[in-house]
Amino acid sequence: MRTYRLLSRLAGIAALGALLAGCQSLGADGLVASSAPQELSGPAASAIAGDMVSRLAEQVGPGTGTILLKPDGSPFGSALEASLKGWGYAVVSDQETGKEGLIPLAYVIDSYEGQVLARLSTGTIDLGRAYSATAAGATPASPLSIMRRG
Repeated sequence: MRTYRLLSRLAGIAALGALLAGCQSLGADGLVASSAPQELSGPAASAIAGDMVSRLAEQVGPGTGTILLKPDGSPFGSALEASLKGWGYAVVSDQETGKEGLIPLAYVIDSYEGQVLARLSTGTIDLGRAYSATAAGATPASPLSIMRRG
């Protein structure tokens, strides 16, 4: 039983790594197109967005720029925008990506073996984490993965 749990945990971490390095189509700003499942509950989306934005703020500073976010209409996209604003970031969805202080941000939410895998990406950093989600909320199920691009 212990070996099965270890293998299951390793498979989850490998899946998170694959999500972070995933081959998805890149948008004009060099980031993957944002996507999240519609079936993710509002409380789970809010919990994941809140945790991920707090981790983003730790890496880039709270409210340090204007976030360019092109949400996909999912509950997570709405929760992410609200969380970003709560942390003091200005959020726009229709600006040119070359403007000073503008931080393009994309997200990918996927599921794997009962866990929700979340990824936030900017031009310089990717944050990823697995969550255990229920209709009532979500809790982190893995350490935060941070990948910096130079």
